[in-house]
Amino acid sequence: MAVKEPHVGETHIPDIAHHVHLPTTRPSLFLDRILDWVGTTFSWLWMAVMVVILISVIARYVFGQGSIMMEEITWHLYGAAWLVGLSYALVHDDHVRVDVLHELFTSRTKAKVELFGIVFLLLPFLIIFLWDSIPYFWQAFQLNESSQAPDGLAARWALKFFLPFSLFLLIIAAIARLLKCTAQLFGRPAPVLNDPFVKGASSSPPSDQ
Repeated sequence: MAVKEPHVGETHIPDIAHHVHLPTTRPSLFLDRILDWVGTTFSWLWMAVMVVILISVIARYVFGQGSIMMEEITWHLYGAAWLVGLSYALVHDDHVRVDVLHELFTSRTKAKVELFGIVFLLLPFLIIFLWDSIPYFWQAFQLNESSQAPDGLAARWALKFFLPFSLFLLIIAAIARLLKCTAQLFGRPAPVLNDPFVKGASSSPPSDQ
């Protein structure tokens, strides 16, 4: 089973984002829904970042009161939102692809490239990085690491927690995407829908070619 390709004569809108339209499966859909909810929830941190920046600017340029603590809150929130957003971007296939040959490939070739990249590049990197990031966070937590600035934040380890947390989310997102590739190429797990989280994908069941 595979995703239905456009028929000759149909209007084709160029996919400038280089999305890879893969069929989703029940396991991958379950994982994607969790990651989408986590990413959507943490996206509110960007609003918090703007509020903190606005307060910092007003305090500095209107009242002449700069604050190192407010600056650190800004980049703590920014770092957490950015790290968690990585898995959200992978679920929605909105990460940057630098591949000039991508649009020349068929759907099956794209799925093969995707599968190879996930199995031999992305997952090994994420697992090694996660393995190294856990003691990095844990040491900071045990030492109750804080800012070296006089009026900085007290819990520097809180930001470091988001490094292993985001890597764990990315591994889940990569596994979910891997299942979609195997569904496209081998029909296992059984495809149930075209991926609803990717822009431009139909939500109808995939058809046989």
